[in-house]
Amino acid sequence: MNLRQHIQNILSQEDLNFLLTNRLPRRWLTQFMGRFSKIENAWVRDLSIGIWKFFSALDLSEAKKSQFTSMHDCFTRELKDGVRPVAMGSDILSSPVDAIVGAHGPIEQGQVFQAKGFPYSLKDLIDDEEHVADWQDGYFVTLRLTSSMYHRFHAPYDCTVDKLRYFSGDTWNVNPIALKRVEKLFCKNERAFIQARLEGLAAFSGKRVALVPVAAILVASIRLHFLDVLLHLKYAGPKVIACHAEFKKGQEMGWFQHGSTVIVLAPKGFVLCEGLAQDSTIRMGQALMRWSD
Repeated sequence: MNLRQHIQNILSQEDLNFLLTNRLPRRWLTQFMGRFSKIENAWVRDLSIGIWKFFSALDLSEAKKSQFTSMHDCFTRELKDGVRPVAMGSDILSSPVDAIVGAHGPIEQGQVFQAKGFPYSLKDLIDDEEHVADWQDGYFVTLRLTSSMYHRFHAPYDCTVDKLRYFSGDTWNVNPIALKRVEKLFCKNERAFIQARLEGLAAFSGKRVALVPVAAILVASIRLHFLDVLLHLKYAGPKVIACHAEFKKGQEMGWFQHGSTVIVLAPKGFVLCEGLAQDSTIRMGQALMRWSD
């Protein structure tokens, strides 16, 4: 066993992993990492990316550029044109991100799950009773991004974003270990609720879909193309932002300054595509949910 595998085995022990990633000063470490990752110094950049590669499966072969100004520049990298083909079927919601499929299933009585035996309510997640009914009997999918993945997110369908709600919360780790231990974890962390109307197929045109990007320790802050402000832990602006932004399926909507999780809420009639299951790896643009009504 080499050194890398040995260290990874130690860090994968649940109690130690939970202690190291959750019992430290999470917000302070997250804010520090946000500043540190943007240092544009060749030595700092190369050492940081080298350590990152040592502990992860970081693959930069698909990146649009080969040289980065900082670790942050590498983290928020764009991809070469054409490396993420988008499933264009009119009955398909494509994956907005590269991710690992987490908890998923029908939305029943406004309740969803972060892990087996750990339910939470949409009301707690989006704090918006008026619109919880939009997803009653719909479907949810949790998409977890690892540190080495592509961290930009894209429209799952032709849609118009008409509302955004921002929550400046905590920064608990969102790995499977924490999801089994911290109740309502997604409802505690920094997150945004991006609500959009679907356009196109008559059967569901006008129905609503939502993306809920959730931050985590070391990985806060969200940048959206249709806002002129960065959403981050110290953001003090309005929590509900009216907006109007039109997107085509697969078009980039924004990115995590660092990354974490995206929860997709779909209206009644959508189900997970065949071949996908919990722990499946999916790429941005691949078929995620299919209209079944």
